Amino acid sequence: MPHAIRIHQPGGPEVMQWEEVSVGDPGPNEARVRHTAVGLNYIDTYHRSGLYKLAMPSGLGSEGAGIVEAVGAGVTEIKAGDRVAYCGGAPGAYAEVRVMPVDRLVKLPEGIAERTAATMMLKGLTTQYLFRQTYPLKAGETILVHAAAGGVGLIACQWARALGVTMIGTVGSDEKAAIAKANGCAHTIVYTREDFVARVKELTGGKGVPVVYDGVGKAMFPASLDCLAPRGMYVVFGNASGPVPPLDLLLLSQKGSLYVTRPTLVTYTATRPALLAMAEEMFGLVKAGKIVSEARQTYALKDAAQAHRDLEARKTTGSTILLP
Repeated sequence: MPHAIRIHQPGGPEVMQWEEVSVGDPGPNEARVRHTAVGLNYIDTYHRSGLYKLAMPSGLGSEGAGIVEAVGAGVTEIKAGDRVAYCGGAPGAYAEVRVMPVDRLVKLPEGIAERTAATMMLKGLTTQYLFRQTYPLKAGETILVHAAAGGVGLIACQWARALGVTMIGTVGSDEKAAIAKANGCAHTIVYTREDFVARVKELTGGKGVPVVYDGVGKAMFPASLDCLAPRGMYVVFGNASGPVPPLDLLLLSQKGSLYVTRPTLVTYTATRPALLAMAEEMFGLVKAGKIVSEARQTYALKDAAQAHRDLEARKTTGSTILLP
């Protein structure tokens, strides 16, 4: 029987168990996928810890790539043998095999490796909606992205460069600063020893930036608001340091008629046409050589608990994948 990581209660990495699971045949509009690579994402730790509530017992993982083994009735878009990838839906990607709704699967184009796809479906599509939809970037703009050497961050560095956008990125160390710069981040700020608000103002001639993209959360708030130009937008898309506390709306008027939004990938990929269009743009940049996304760390899938420990301890950079 195939194996999967399961949790029976929320908690630390120690609650993750490597268990045998029964995986049946796909039903109507479903496909059975044998994973060749599984993505590790910070949201997985929220599901495991209980920050985001799950019905127990539960699987974990929101992103994977592999080969279609079988399809159910009514499935015409994909067939057995196709290479596919996905993100979102019910957690459960930490598995050797799983059954998935076909409308969440994206066929991989020629030239896109499965391991590459497993580093990009969640993080790359997150960058797509942040940069192209939530606050559509224009060439010549200067932006601030927190955690510039993280999984989303390194893709963001390259995407910003491809758009002709000057990216300022916060990082936790000189090593991470070097990695972010190598991927296209124009300016890095080591927030552990530098005042990132003062540096942003210095780099922008006192004007501030039109948008701050923040996947860190609590540790970067409310200082991030002080990095914004009047009528700027604070985009909070994650909470690696904990959720942003309740916000007094009057603060937004006092700091320059600011906007705040808390978007999710689920909303932006809710329809299949939207999902396919976003993936097409993302993979197009990869095929054009403008974005290179390879796993900087790999773990055996059964060792996912250690991967969580390292992720939460800030020991990883860029993307990490788990290999069945």
